[in-house]
Amino acid sequence: MKVRLFAVKAAIVSGAVLLLAVAGLAGEIKGKVSVQGIKSAENIAVYVDTIPDKKLDAPTTKPVVDQTKMTFVPHVTVVQVGTTVEFLNSDPVGHNVYWPSISGNKKLAHNMGTWPKGDKKSFQFNDAGTAGLLCNVHPEMNGYIVVSPTPYFALTDKSGNYEIKNVPPGKYTLKTWSEDGKVTTQAVEVAAGAVTADLTVKK
Repeated sequence: MKVRLFAVKAAIVSGAVLLLAVAGLAGEIKGKVSVQGIKSAENIAVYVDTIPDKKLDAPTTKPVVDQTKMTFVPHVTVVQVGTTVEFLNSDPVGHNVYWPSISGNKKLAHNMGTWPKGDKKSFQFNDAGTAGLLCNVHPEMNGYIVVSPTPYFALTDKSGNYEIKNVPPGKYTLKTWSEDGKVTTQAVEVAAGAVTADLTVKK
């Protein structure tokens, strides 16, 4: 009996050590996004593009996009393909949320309808690309859901800085999305530790 317990404990310890070793191999990509012809380097999405032959599980977390003071908050939300986003209405008036396309594909347009204060509606984004959020009731409202093909993404801060953590070692293509700028791509190789990748987004 003692031998069996010892074997079980040894297996648990070995498994824990293996998990720590694998986690230790993960790296991170960080850098700064500079802009040309664009007012701000903030809220630019930076993400690792599609990784061939790698199965990525859909996340279980459900980010919330609020509708408050006639604005979508946050203005830009980045999620992985397969993520369910919850849309909350915190305003005392009804909002009608819809997007006319995802990255220009009108077949992926969707109208979520109208709902009152305090209610939520959910939608699962299963297609990579960008959904421009609009409101039929309030045309001044707009926001964005950027759907990344991988879980390795970040949004830039006010200075254009970004950091993508827990990226497994490998060679990847970084992509950017900006509300006002063109897509930028850059090759990057990740190993254990941090790698710096600075990018420039142009109008």
